[in-house]
Amino acid sequence: MSIRTDAAASNVNIKQSTAAQELDLQAPLEAPQKAGAKKYWGSKTRRFVWGSVLPALVLVLWQIASWQGWVSDLLFPSPIAILKEFYTIVKSGDLFWHLKISLQRALIGFGLGGSAGLLLGLLVGMFKRAEDLLDPTIQMLRTVPLLAITPLFILWFGFGELSKDLLIAMGAFFPLYVNTFLGVRNVDAKLFEVAKVLEFNRYQQITKLVLPSALPNVLLGLRLSLSVAWLCLVVAELMGSDQGIGYMIQDARSFMRTGVVFVGIAIFAFVGKLTDSLVRILENRLLRWQDSYKG
Repeated sequence: MSIRTDAAASNVNIKQSTAAQELDLQAPLEAPQKAGAKKYWGSKTRRFVWGSVLPALVLVLWQIASWQGWVSDLLFPSPIAILKEFYTIVKSGDLFWHLKISLQRALIGFGLGGSAGLLLGLLVGMFKRAEDLLDPTIQMLRTVPLLAITPLFILWFGFGELSKDLLIAMGAFFPLYVNTFLGVRNVDAKLFEVAKVLEFNRYQQITKLVLPSALPNVLLGLRLSLSVAWLCLVVAELMGSDQGIGYMIQDARSFMRTGVVFVGIAIFAFVGKLTDSLVRILENRLLRWQDSYKG
């Protein structure tokens, strides 16, 4: 019995010492991870605080000016009055309905224009003949103001959803097309020679060589396309619509409900900033390999 007891005790001691060694080995590995996570969230918090200083200062000065009567309540309602209008619209359910319609239009238009811009940018960037055939016409159309085309879209497609979706798609097309084209043309030519040695076919060249190298430009074009899509959405809904955030702003302007107008502007700003932040998060994850200057 004593021999068995001693053997069991020795096994327990061995297991305890092994567990202690594993903990000692894990501790140095976990420490840098915790430090990195703490540094990451610390930088995010600091950036959020600094980014909130200017808007908060503007709101405080605006509220003080409203209290002192320095600005007209009809033209510049106070932030508190705008919050009351926001609460009223949310409570009635109108805000979510109009926001849902605007988001649908923006997503459909951006999906059409962004995908076309990405595919044509790759095509024109990869093939010289495609550039000679398509790029001059695309660059000519890019210089035409969207406001000049809007009446034609209304004449051709009416006031329905098709004209709005196509207008948004046209606005979202050009930034992604131009940046994708530049990204492809900035790929190092030596990498294509390496791809020939490795006997990459065209599909492998695009997926394993061109797209990873052009990704910084593509993501930049994605951010610009999203911002232009929101701009075109506002234009489309203000020109002729019976639902959406733009229509809500236009309707509020007709009845001099300036607070609702500011609510609509704030909604566009918030959603636009949210989409831009999502793309920035995507950039940070996909472009970790970049050793660029961060300021």
